[in-house]
Amino acid sequence: MSSSAGLIIPCKAAVAWEAGKPLVMEQVEVAPPQALEVRIQIKYTSLCHTDLYFWEAKGQTPLFPRIFGHEASGIVESVGEGVNDFQVGDHVLPVFTGECGQCRHCKSEESNMCDLLRINTDRGFMLNDGKSRFSIDGQPIHHFLGTSTFSEYTVVHSGSLAKINPLAPLDKVCVLSCGISTGLGSTLNVAKPKQGSTVAIFGLGAVGLAAAEGARIAGASRIIGIDLNPKRFEEAKKFGVTEFVNPKDQDRPIQEVIAEMTDGGVDRSIECTGNINAMISAFECVHDGWGVAVLVGVPNKEAVFMTKPINLLSERTLKGSFFGNYKPRTDLPSVVEMYMNKKLDVDKFITHRVPFSEINKAFDLMLKGEGLRCVIDMEK
Repeated sequence: MSSSAGLIIPCKAAVAWEAGKPLVMEQVEVAPPQALEVRIQIKYTSLCHTDLYFWEAKGQTPLFPRIFGHEASGIVESVGEGVNDFQVGDHVLPVFTGECGQCRHCKSEESNMCDLLRINTDRGFMLNDGKSRFSIDGQPIHHFLGTSTFSEYTVVHSGSLAKINPLAPLDKVCVLSCGISTGLGSTLNVAKPKQGSTVAIFGLGAVGLAAAEGARIAGASRIIGIDLNPKRFEEAKKFGVTEFVNPKDQDRPIQEVIAEMTDGGVDRSIECTGNINAMISAFECVHDGWGVAVLVGVPNKEAVFMTKPINLLSERTLKGSFFGNYKPRTDLPSVVEMYMNKKLDVDKFITHRVPFSEINKAFDLMLKGEGLRCVIDMEK
């Protein structure tokens, strides 16, 4: 057991007190883990669009004060009652979803949508007792996605932790706990392009480029990137993208342009923007008979899109993907091994680094649309 096990740990955390206002570095108290919980020391974290979205209070239920952050790496400090899969010193990735191991989804080889631990953006407390593990002078501070990694220490459910190779550099693999794995898995696990396939990627942000990386790893012969921002095209070449199309430059639907470029349509398409029109285009640009379109981007929950049923009857397939169909505890360690074995290049996703004391710079960079992932060093 660690010397701090069972004790409250005072530490620094970047607290969001109000929507859209800079995070404030505060001294918080982090309570010990309860049953089936693990307290971890966060070593590195990065900023994801989901953090930005809820910080701006564009989500369903604004909840403040709150500690954001969900893409991170850390080391186990102590474990709660009933935790047998982790011990002090384990290197881990906290994940915004989870794997309880007991529900129908966890027992299914096809699903990663755990009944108990699937993403819940509205919950600000721990499942065990409905209370927060964070406080300032007795005032509870809300959790975010069950992870809250913008704190030097955090408490998570043991089912939302992946134990990884201790030799993996934590300042690199931290980005694998959300966006990169989401895009990568949407290609490798859901779209499953064959060697020599043509693949279209809609949206060339970090998730879309991770989907392109998956297509490159799978051996796609042509990877067509579609984005409204031409500045992204040069960067995308590093991720295997071979051709670029800007819908703004076209005088007809982009699906028609892609169908003409590819003799009837691409073999696979992955939509990573959440834009309804892009979803329609991604589906309608795949080839009849065998084409598969995968939706990754998250639209407004009330959004609806339309397509002609004949597009489905012509043996096109439309699929959805959640976290790249990776089961967090079972599958994420193998994604880290892909990096360790030099099959997956993570370094090119990390475009900026800032110390924890300057975490608001990461928000500024994302608001300006600069870079892909900004890694935050918790010890600086």
